[in-house]
Amino acid sequence: MNFRLIVHIARTLLLARVGQTLVAAIGVTFSIAMFITLLSFMTGLNDMLDSLILNRTPHVRLYNEIKPSENQPVNMAPEFKDSYNFIYSVKASTSRQEIYNSGPIMQAVKTDDRVLGVAPKIMAQVFFNEGTLDITGSIHGIDVEAESNLFFFQDYVTTGKAMDAKNVANSIILGKGLADILLAEVGDVVQVTTAQGERFPLKVVGFFQSGIQEIDRVQSYASIGTVQKLLGKSNSYITDIQVKLKDVNMAPAVAKEYAQLFQIDAEDIQTANSQFETGSNIRTLISYSVGITLLVVAGFGIYNILNMMIYEKMDSIAILKATGFSGRDVNRIFLVIALSIGFFGGMTGLLVGFIFSSIIDQIPFNTDALPTVKTYPINYSAAFYFIGSTFSLVTTYLAGFFPARKASKVDPVEIIRGK
Repeated sequence: MNFRLIVHIARTLLLARVGQTLVAAIGVTFSIAMFITLLSFMTGLNDMLDSLILNRTPHVRLYNEIKPSENQPVNMAPEFKDSYNFIYSVKASTSRQEIYNSGPIMQAVKTDDRVLGVAPKIMAQVFFNEGTLDITGSIHGIDVEAESNLFFFQDYVTTGKAMDAKNVANSIILGKGLADILLAEVGDVVQVTTAQGERFPLKVVGFFQSGIQEIDRVQSYASIGTVQKLLGKSNSYITDIQVKLKDVNMAPAVAKEYAQLFQIDAEDIQTANSQFETGSNIRTLISYSVGITLLVVAGFGIYNILNMMIYEKMDSIAILKATGFSGRDVNRIFLVIALSIGFFGGMTGLLVGFIFSSIIDQIPFNTDALPTVKTYPINYSAAFYFIGSTFSLVTTYLAGFFPARKASKVDPVEIIRGK
């Protein structure tokens, strides 16, 4: 049968019951719009929450962990070689936090094609002196340029400039919470005491705000040279090597490889932040579940409407079959009706969902905990629109399949005889 004729008949049946058609189309439109809006907002929120930690965390961290030696002297003694040795009160070894041969290690890592960049770092525990009080804190010595390029450091400096930590001698960028405790302002000088008892003045050139208060109350940043001078160490002193990879999924394998190659401790981002990845996956799963549920509910609405249409159009179906239309042709007519509702309702839903997402994206969202976020986060991924359009067609096709099959099996003789 001519496909154009089938489409014409389907359009006539749709227009004959405009009210029911609109109800079905609006159901699909609402479902798709809510699917797009919900998924865009939830994934945008996930990205924002993950960025607070994951964007600031190296994919692979190389360091020396202070831990007891695996080979105790008693185990290496020949007379106790084949014995079970029980050792109590094992102390940490005399190894240092400093990474040996940090320069050659960084050069070797930079030549790895899997590596996007490398940033050295020094961790120093200090006391900030406020009158007679000593406030526990930490100073991270960083390469400001590398830290900004790889881990977006400049985005979290809310007052001052990140490069001032490098350009201004003996300077420091305080966490905003720590600055509030010290009552420090940009330009002030704070006194810092190291674990060795050395006191050192540092000029405040900016404030850092990560969005996590526990971090902002203890953490601060300075250039690597400043922290080396503060600790009385040489220019080669490095405690951490931060590696960012081109593919974050390779981090566990790369970490194991580097640990064996350089005889150093290595931690991958998946291990260090597994709880964040789990929470993000669960929130995304909930979003998809709610969105798909909306589409399924809309599908049942279309199924009921097409069922009602078949019962109301028994006479028309009988006439079509009596005039030469086969059961397959009738089946196609009602499938065209269902897919038409799904297509136009779905396309309208995608547009409405985009409009809703854009409106949410413009709503102000100001909080001290998230200084870099000004509006509610939205993810405009094209994948969401592809999934929405695909599900609208699949759902409406399945909703129309069973009523269409029922219509194709109508016996025209029985219908006309009943009349």
